[in-house]
Amino acid sequence: MQQFWLNSALRHPWLTISWALLAILIMSAGMSQLYFRGDYRIFFSPDNPQMLAFEQMQNEFNKSDNILIAIAPREGDVFSPEILELIWRFTDAAWQTPYSSRVDSITNFQHTEAVDDDLLVEDLLLQPAMLDADKIAGMRQVAMSEPALYRSLVSSDGKVAAINVIVQLPEIDQNQEVVDAYEHVLALSAQFATEYPQVDFYHAGILALNYAFASEAEKDASTLVPLMFLVIVLMLLLLLRSFSAAMATVVIILVTIFSTLGIAGWLGIFLSTATVNVPTIVMTLAVADCVHVIASMQFALRQGKSKEEAIHYSMTRNLMPIFITSITTSIGFLTLNFSEVPILRDLGNMTAVGVMLACLFSVTLLPALLRLLPAKVVPVSHTANGIEKLANFVVLQHRKILPIGIILMLGLAAFAATNQVNDVAVKYFDKRTDFRQSLDFIEDNLTGTANLDFAIESQQTSGVNDPAFLTHVARFADWLEQQPEVTHVASITHVFKRLNKNMHGDDPDYYRLPEQQDLAAQYLLMYEMSLPFGLDLNNQLNLDKSATRVTATLQNLGSKELTGFEQRALAWLATEMPDYTSSAASTALMFAHIGERNMASMLKTLPFALVLISALLIISLRSWRLGVFSLIPNIMPALVGFGIWALYSGEINLGLSVVASISLGIIVDDTVHFLSKYQRGLREGQDTEGAVRYAFHSVGRALFVTTVVLMAGFAVLAMSGFRLNSDMGLLTGLIIMLALIIDLLVLPALLLRFDNKGKSNENLSTTTAG
Repeated sequence: MQQFWLNSALRHPWLTISWALLAILIMSAGMSQLYFRGDYRIFFSPDNPQMLAFEQMQNEFNKSDNILIAIAPREGDVFSPEILELIWRFTDAAWQTPYSSRVDSITNFQHTEAVDDDLLVEDLLLQPAMLDADKIAGMRQVAMSEPALYRSLVSSDGKVAAINVIVQLPEIDQNQEVVDAYEHVLALSAQFATEYPQVDFYHAGILALNYAFASEAEKDASTLVPLMFLVIVLMLLLLLRSFSAAMATVVIILVTIFSTLGIAGWLGIFLSTATVNVPTIVMTLAVADCVHVIASMQFALRQGKSKEEAIHYSMTRNLMPIFITSITTSIGFLTLNFSEVPILRDLGNMTAVGVMLACLFSVTLLPALLRLLPAKVVPVSHTANGIEKLANFVVLQHRKILPIGIILMLGLAAFAATNQVNDVAVKYFDKRTDFRQSLDFIEDNLTGTANLDFAIESQQTSGVNDPAFLTHVARFADWLEQQPEVTHVASITHVFKRLNKNMHGDDPDYYRLPEQQDLAAQYLLMYEMSLPFGLDLNNQLNLDKSATRVTATLQNLGSKELTGFEQRALAWLATEMPDYTSSAASTALMFAHIGERNMASMLKTLPFALVLISALLIISLRSWRLGVFSLIPNIMPALVGFGIWALYSGEINLGLSVVASISLGIIVDDTVHFLSKYQRGLREGQDTEGAVRYAFHSVGRALFVTTVVLMAGFAVLAMSGFRLNSDMGLLTGLIIMLALIIDLLVLPALLLRFDNKGKSNENLSTTTAG
């Protein structure tokens, strides 16, 4: 079978190319079905418990999807006529934001006060024309004392104010809806920035997060993919020293990417912040197969073989290694199906398909292209000479290399266990991105940017008016305010206290909860009837007033701190309020849980993947002994890489939680190619030293070239402004580099030290073609 397709590709290259192009066109047609999603929900499965809790919270109370605009006058005082007028105008204009349902700021805060026996409810600032020294002083006094405003919509020093726009997206085309709403707000900020050049505007909130996910992914697709393509072309020309060989590889890369994306489109997979990187990853992996074929062909040409003989020589020697390395790489990516994150599963499946397509095109379309394109004998490069010198060094110094290598590997690997799974949602974005800069500014100058909502059920209609229930909720709000992580607490009890004071002639001594349920109900009804449209209490009370939502605004915490805070809060509620049911939910909490659960699920799959890959190596090499030798170069690169990462950072985020799985499949490639060539040397009658030299001579340069290209690919990925991608690219590139070092130093030293009987053992085994 092998001879049939190989002879067909070499004798009928145009026919092979025609059939390949037909298949490629059919697969690529699916690209028209692709679409992009950038909202945060793509990180969570429909049955994710935190997602379900969040959806339930959103259904019971008004949705909390928002855009927060921070207004920062450079002179450092928001309580000036000019800045208060700006806030008033921006607040009024923000109501025109697409899908907006509520806008809150210090100017439209529904201030209450007693007027004789009546309750007056009105905007804190009705018209800018009303501003004078007394009015401004009054506004400052209210803003700095009102729990709903202080450290939420105005900073503790009065230097920064905020406008919060709540949106109710219809979720028909959520990506476009986010763009429409958020870019409307950006346009308003740009307009007011022109009128008020002394004011800076910053944007945060859920819609800003969604917009950042989408914009960073689109930026990666428009910059990193073309950059990677250019880098690969230049590196191929430099390292292969053949224009025709480089162009043949480029063709394989392009058809692999188009076919992969097309199949994804046919399968209904959408592009996301994760899958937008598939072209970059597939591009680098496809190069590896091509380089091994071309390097072996060039090696044969230098031995005096004709072009057809050289291609045949290369294919017979590389078919098994290319197939095995493609399978093992696919296995590594397919383990992402055990991930808790749907888009990471999509990343794994798309890349696995791309890897196998690259394998298919490399052993069918590539030989046909090489047969048609001109080929010349490429002189031995400096790289090849360097490989020969490295082989001599390893052979002569292997008794020193092995113990030193093992000590260094074990020493660095020991640090791997010190890494902590600790997702910090803010750190998903690089500091150079606008979104990250806004988040950092808002946390440093106004309030926290992570919310945690607690729903507390009284289990009876209008139960929120019960003084006993309100007392417990107030105690919980007080407990939250005392926690060091909390910057602000929003609770209905603050409204009840204010209304009770108002109904007692604004006497400060009555700033406490009503003592009778009927009074509480009357206060609440009177207040709600006075509220304008869009500023009701449905964000804090459910429809039948049986439950209330208490919102704690937190500092930007890591996942462990946030989940730890959740557990403390729920434990307090269970202990202090056992007669009521409560739950916690928020987008920040969803991301905190998904990182830890994803790491746990991925760690469970690693042993399975390692056993499966090792079994494949043993079967393909037909040698238990070489399979055992392969374990060290297969396991140690990832362990050493994570050890180095512990010294560099020490934190494992959502993106890094999958690196061990995907890198395991990639780093096996070098081991397979080196051991297959080593085994061939043994079968041709050479001793262990000769077989090691043969492996260096025949595949060393190809390993160097493929590693450099792979490192370049993941280095380009490391340039992403989305930290989950950049960290994944950085650590994976490091592990790939370590794999080459271990495969070219420790593995041959291991063979030279412990495989002295390899020659006789191999001669007794059944020889295979290739």
